[in-house]
Amino acid sequence: MTDPSIVFLLDVDDTLLDNDRYSADLAQAIVERFGVAEQQRWADIDKGLRAQYGFADYLGILQRFRLGLEDHPRILEMSDWLLSYPFDERVYPDTLTALAHLKSLGTPVVLSDGDAVFQPRKLKRAGLWDVLQGRVLIYVHKEAKLAQMQARYPADHYVMVDDKLRLLVAMKAELGTRLTTVFVRQGHYAADSDALLATNPPDIVIQDIGGLAAIDRGRFLSGRLSVT
Repeated sequence: MTDPSIVFLLDVDDTLLDNDRYSADLAQAIVERFGVAEQQRWADIDKGLRAQYGFADYLGILQRFRLGLEDHPRILEMSDWLLSYPFDERVYPDTLTALAHLKSLGTPVVLSDGDAVFQPRKLKRAGLWDVLQGRVLIYVHKEAKLAQMQARYPADHYVMVDDKLRLLVAMKAELGTRLTTVFVRQGHYAADSDALLATNPPDIVIQDIGGLAAIDRGRFLSGRLSVT
């Protein structure tokens, strides 16, 4: 019998790269150009669009944010700031080592929520698009697109790596034993997951993305383990 094929599904923000640092840099850039009150207005627009769309729509935020600021001398700078941000500097130090390890065991694929412009651009700027040879899936609600994911990347077994425990729980409910869930305790979402972690433990817990490189094929296939 041949070994079962494995597809590794990888979240992006606060999993492969430090999106919290990007958010902090963005907030600082807005304060420096427009002041604290306008940064709060940006945050309010962001919150409203996230509730509406289910993801961060940075370009949509900017379109709304500029209303009332059309004549501000620095408003048009923000488009270049967003599209030119050095996401390659925000890739976690052990991400490439982890991806190389996963490539030796199966097929790594990005499975991310996001818009159709900024999120792919982020992956390109970070260099992750090329590392993964374009194996990228971006949806509005990725947990609702598992059938489409399986059609694109069929496998005997799947491993989902994410910092959002609620998404791991939802995916596990649909795929059952065909999915191993890996919770990465990075970023603000992971920090807020203690209650859910106690009631819905993932199969594997790692403290950072580099922890993937210490896990062998058998452990990814074997079920409920915990890595500290």
